[in-house]
Amino acid sequence: MDTLDTYRQIIEDILIEYTRIPYAYGDIHTEAIFDRANDHYVLMNVGWDSGRRVHGSLVHVDIIDGKIWIQRDGTEDGIANELVGAGIPKRQIVLGFHPEEIRQHTEYAVK
Repeated sequence: MDTLDTYRQIIEDILIEYTRIPYAYGDIHTEAIFDRANDHYVLMNVGWDSGRRVHGSLVHVDIIDGKIWIQRDGTEDGIANELVGAGIPKRQIVLGFHPEEIRQHTEYAVK
């Protein structure tokens, strides 16, 4: 398996685990949406809580030019930590939700 396919599989495996975590409130579930052709990976929360509609992204990850770009991370511990724990080097992960001037002060890639 080449590096890109390995990254795709690691991202998918991590995100699928989040779909198995039940919400403690409301009628909310988490959906994993994978677009391998364009390298977009999203976790969506969908449902109802106290009569209010819940629909929004929890996590959004893209693979751009061979690097993993975390565009949104609404998890408690951070998807970046899980990616590193799965063997992806920090230099291959971009915290896209931070401006470039902040990224340069992290241990992760700037772009």
